[in-house]
Amino acid sequence: MPSNTHDERVLIVGAGCFGVSTAYHLLQRGYTNVTVLDRSSTLPAPDAASNDLNRIVRSSYDDKFYAAFAREAISSWKDVERWGDSYHESGVLVLGSSSTFTDGTYTDESYKNDIALGASVKVLENGDAMRSAFPSQVPTAAFEDCAGYLNHDGGWANAGQGLSKLIDQVKALGGKFVTSKKVTKILREKGKTTGVQCSDETTFTASLIVIASGSWTPSAFPELDLGRVCLATGQCVAMIQLSESEAAVYKDCPVVLDFGSSGFYVFPPNEENIVKVAIHAAGFTYFEEPNGTISTPRTVTTDPIRGLLIPKAAVQDLRKHLRRVYPDLAEKPFSGTRLCWYNDTPDGNWVIDRYAQDDSLIIATGGSGHAYKFLPVIGRLVADLLEDKLDTQLRQKFSLTRQILKADLSRSGQPMKLDLKDLYEPKDLL
Repeated sequence: MPSNTHDERVLIVGAGCFGVSTAYHLLQRGYTNVTVLDRSSTLPAPDAASNDLNRIVRSSYDDKFYAAFAREAISSWKDVERWGDSYHESGVLVLGSSSTFTDGTYTDESYKNDIALGASVKVLENGDAMRSAFPSQVPTAAFEDCAGYLNHDGGWANAGQGLSKLIDQVKALGGKFVTSKKVTKILREKGKTTGVQCSDETTFTASLIVIASGSWTPSAFPELDLGRVCLATGQCVAMIQLSESEAAVYKDCPVVLDFGSSGFYVFPPNEENIVKVAIHAAGFTYFEEPNGTISTPRTVTTDPIRGLLIPKAAVQDLRKHLRRVYPDLAEKPFSGTRLCWYNDTPDGNWVIDRYAQDDSLIIATGGSGHAYKFLPVIGRLVADLLEDKLDTQLRQKFSLTRQILKADLSRSGQPMKLDLKDLYEPKDLL
C-alpha cells in the first residue's frame, strides 16, 4: 500500500472504462474512501460500451500522445497476472490508400508515429503482400488497389473480461461498488458540488465527485450543458457464429482495420468462435420523442425487444466491407447485432476536466470509441487532474472548453438520426 493515505471521500458515477480505471489509480495512490455508483444491477453493465466481446488494442494513431500512451497500455495488458488471457496480441493490419506514407492521411501519420516509437511493423505494398499477413489457409480477398502495414505490437482485448478483472482489483484494494443506482441529480451548494441524488431518492455525499457515465452523460445531466463537446452516438456491430473447425481457420489472423476509406474492422474469432465486425464511423444519434433534444443511448436495457437492432442499410454495409476482407465469411448469416453507444467529442480527444471552476466536480468521459484500450492507464490521467499534477498541455487537450482545432480524422461522415422504421428484420441477417 502507498505510504501516503488520503481519507477524503471520492464518489465516481459510472463503472465503465473511465470510472473503474480512475478508482483503481486513486486506490493505488492511497485513497481509502472510493465508491463507484452504477445504474446497472450487475457489473459490468450489459449495455456498457466497455462490456463487449472485444476491443482493438492498437498504438496506430495519428496523434503522438495517444500512440505513446497506447504502447504504455499494451505493456500493461501483457501482465498475465493482472489480466489473465484478456489480451490477444494478434497484430493489427492497418489499411491505407498507398504504401508511401507521405500523403498525410490518418494511416500515414499513424505509421510514422509507430515507427518513431519503435513498434514492430511491416509495410505491405500490394495485394500479394497484404495476403501474406494472413495464415496461408485463410481465404482472403485480393486486396486490389490496397496497401498498408501490419503492426505486430497490438491486437485485441476481451473487453468484458478485462473490465471485470479491473473491478475485482478495485474491490481487492478496498474500493466499493454500489449497483442499481441511477444518478439523476448533482447536488450543489453555493456553486460547489456536494454529492448526487439517485432515482430512488437516495443521496451520496463526497468531497469529490467524478462523472464517468459514458454515453449517458449528456442526457443524464442536461444541467451540465455538455452538448458542445459530447454527443452520444450508436455504432453498428454484427457478429458471425462459426463452428469450431471454421474458427480454427481464422484464429491466427490479425485484426483488420481500414483507415484508408471505410473505417471497417474485423476481429479474428474469439473464445466462443464468434467473429465481430463493425465500422468506426460517425454513427447514429437517437432523440427520444416527442421533444428530445439530447441524443440518448437506446440499448437492450431501454428496449429489450429491439434495442440491439441496427439499420438495415448498416447490415448491408457490414457485409459489403467484410466481403473485401473475408469473402467466404461474408456469405454466412449474422448471428446478432448491437448498437454500441459512444460518447463522442468533435476532435476525438477525451474530456478530463474540472467543471466550471468547481474543484469538487470532475468530468471524465468522451471516449469517442477509442478509450477502452487504455483501460489499464486512463485513470491515471484523472487521478493526476485530481491532484493537480496533469501536464499543462494535456489539461488543454482534454478541457471542456477547449478550442476544437480539427475533426477526428479516424472517422468520416456526419452522425445520422436513427429512424426506428429503418431497423432490419430477421431475414436481413441471412
